[in-house]
Amino acid sequence: MIGTLVNVGAIVIGALIGLPLKRGLPKKLSDSVMKGLGLCTLFIGITGILEGKKTLVLIVSMVIGAILGGLADLDGKLNRGAKWLERKLTKKSADDSEDKKSTFAQGFVTATLLFCVGAMAIVGSLQSGLTGNNETLFTKSILDCVAAIIFTSTFGFGVVFAVVPVFVYQGSITLLAHWVSPFLSNSVIAEMTAVGSLLIIGLAMNMLGITKIKVMNYIPAVFLPIVLCMFM
Repeated sequence: MIGTLVNVGAIVIGALIGLPLKRGLPKKLSDSVMKGLGLCTLFIGITGILEGKKTLVLIVSMVIGAILGGLADLDGKLNRGAKWLERKLTKKSADDSEDKKSTFAQGFVTATLLFCVGAMAIVGSLQSGLTGNNETLFTKSILDCVAAIIFTSTFGFGVVFAVVPVFVYQGSITLLAHWVSPFLSNSVIAEMTAVGSLLIIGLAMNMLGITKIKVMNYIPAVFLPIVLCMFM
């Protein structure tokens, strides 16, 4: 678990560095940074989706994932939880607009996907659990720390709470490495990365103001390739 703990610590450090930057950014400059960050996120999503080779797995995963997430109302529950948590952590002021409040949940979802989606999170956790080699997770920690600085300076404190799913996700793979490794072949990891990267593209389009996709409702799709790759 050392690799995962270091990764979590790096994200917290990056977020703490980035938080004061957000407070010092004028609104116009903050909007410009948001759009630039949206373009960078779009690039990350496009490069990641090219990992996948099975288009049918991607399509079926998205359809079934959307149904499962929609029925569970994951997006609604996340936003309600984020608003409750934000009220507990911050003082409510007269100029708190709905858009301002929404960045808390948006920061959490965006950071969670970026930190969890990809081969480094899965392969690094497997290596840590099977051989005790944390090199991949240490490298990921550096990248995540830098990303946390940038995303916290744009979205605010919501990014910090991405450490919870990172800890649970990577920690579970590490602890269960001997049992889950047969199901996480290179092909499965590639398809999971492709599906997750498609969701990152959706996040980027939201950040650019093009769409208002409820990305959280599609989260179950990320894990469906584990099952679908057995049959497709």
